[in-house]
Amino acid sequence: MQLVLAPLVALVVALVLTPQVRRLAFRVGALDSPDQRKVHQGVMPRLGGLAVYLSFVAAVLIGEPGTERLWGLLTGATVIMAVGMLDDIYRLPARIKLAGQVLAAVSVLPFGIVVTSVSNPFATNPHAPGLYLGLFARPLTVLWLVAVINAVNLIDGLDGLASGTAFIAALTMAAVIGLEGYLFHHSVHPGVMGLALTLAAASLGFLWYNFHPARIFLGDGGSMLLGFLLASMAVMGPAKDATGISVIVPLVILGIPLADTLFAVVRRAHRHLPIMQPDREHLHHRLLDLGLNHRQAVLAIYGVNVVLGASAILLTVISQGQALVLAAGIFLAVAVTANRLGVTGQRFRTNYLKEEARRSRGM
Repeated sequence: MQLVLAPLVALVVALVLTPQVRRLAFRVGALDSPDQRKVHQGVMPRLGGLAVYLSFVAAVLIGEPGTERLWGLLTGATVIMAVGMLDDIYRLPARIKLAGQVLAAVSVLPFGIVVTSVSNPFATNPHAPGLYLGLFARPLTVLWLVAVINAVNLIDGLDGLASGTAFIAALTMAAVIGLEGYLFHHSVHPGVMGLALTLAAASLGFLWYNFHPARIFLGDGGSMLLGFLLASMAVMGPAKDATGISVIVPLVILGIPLADTLFAVVRRAHRHLPIMQPDREHLHHRLLDLGLNHRQAVLAIYGVNVVLGASAILLTVISQGQALVLAAGIFLAVAVTANRLGVTGQRFRTNYLKEEARRSRGM
């Protein structure tokens, strides 16, 4: 019942509240105007994350038993949502927004949401003890949370992209947690699995209004909230130390946003640009440049998310050696594809230099 009630409440509340939040966004001035980097044409309300937050919190309070880590999750979610709403209305400086992200990440630590150990994916014994992080546990937890928050925030560039990605990632996380619990503990703990399903339902309810042509945007508050919740649930997963390969599973589940963020850092560093400086070379931008329309680009990324989700599920059931080969293949495929699409910036730079040489020859 716990795995059904909360997701159902989240779905219904999101469907009912999102139009109300849309009207509120116009009243408070939480509006997104088009510019040369964005792909939408008109002014759009961008406070949609509030609908996701309210639907998730309402569902959790109704359907989930209160635990210390649950209250920690809700505390951090409230902090990141507050920071995001302020940014959606007043456009906070990047440093202030980053400070708010760190504050949200730090706020969950006293509640036990901490990565205390990391399993060794190369261990010959899949049940070998992981690496105890000790003093590094809390800083690494904060780094993980902030990294995923920004990763999901950065891919929120097309209608329905971030909310749809979160929906697929949360469903995958629920499946992995349930499967690992069944395989290694012979039982399914509903706690984090129920939270993941609830987040998936809240994202789906909002996606009804956010898919192209969108009637409302997530805004920074919504995309950061989704990133925070996904990252926190990956830490809270009861089976996260069940196998040696499990350290890689969250990376695969969140593969698209994490890879897109990593490549953004690489290309900006390669060009000696500030890492926080936005550009128009993210994966979704490159797909549009290749000739895909808005919906096709989003659906293509959904397809990749589904493949990565299925791979994450497969990683939990195959042998250790097979899992390592599959994981290596996934990372190699992502790197090669990103380079060919120009997401890393290298292909773009090569084409740019060829064009400059052609112009210098008067061609």
